[in-house]
Amino acid sequence: MPGNVTRASAALLALGALTYTAWVLEVPLRTGLDPVRTYVSELAASDQPFGTFFRATDLVSGMLVLAGAVLGWAGTGRSGTRGSGHAATPGPGHLATPPAGRTRRIREPWALVGWAALALFGAATVADSRLPLSCAATADPECAARETAGLVPATHTAHAVSSGLAMTGAVVALVALTMAARRHGRRRPLARTGPVFVAVELAATVWTLAAVAAFEAGKGTWALGAGQRLQVLLVAVWLAVLAYSLATSASASASASASASASASASASASASGEER
Repeated sequence: MPGNVTRASAALLALGALTYTAWVLEVPLRTGLDPVRTYVSELAASDQPFGTFFRATDLVSGMLVLAGAVLGWAGTGRSGTRGSGHAATPGPGHLATPPAGRTRRIREPWALVGWAALALFGAATVADSRLPLSCAATADPECAARETAGLVPATHTAHAVSSGLAMTGAVVALVALTMAARRHGRRRPLARTGPVFVAVELAATVWTLAAVAAFEAGKGTWALGAGQRLQVLLVAVWLAVLAYSLATSASASASASASASASASASASASASGEER
């Protein structure tokens, strides 16, 4: 069962990563928004021609990641036998196949924080899709003026909050799950590439926040759109790496379990033969 849960989590996260990159379709769709200057969220604004489509992809990606994170959390931990004197054996998604006898589950803090943060990211992305901007302030001076004067719907403020929560969740998940992978020697692709993702994602986040501050101060956009698109692209690629790491760890654990079962059966047969003699 743990392996099945881990594989299901991997599949959901992979699909979530794919749908989270739907914004790249702005190129063939010719949305009319400059990708170097505009927010990604403005593609889904109520007054945009493809707004409904991009809101739908945000909704789907958020739900997929949220479900994948919940399953990832369910597969988090190690099982050990009380009083056995043996170390707990790790397995896919930080969950081992419990040995015979009384077992207990050991929760791993970094993994728990990471899955909780990823669930926050998914839930906040769902909220983003339900709280669209009414117009594109970076591309429409009249919209920017109304926003400055506080004459836009309350969804603008709510969207800013949900977007902030989504990115906070993504960054925390990226850091925490990378730490979990490196601490416990599992999910090798994530353990190897995670530090690079963390460094570049933090740099992209600083760029985006600085560009937002510059735009709000009336000092231009500072390539706000490019910075934010790099930020969300890195999250999507990292989700794909996480999904791949989960899938490969589940397969490796299944193979190890099969080998262990075969060895146990062989040992039992050998013992039985010895007793008969």
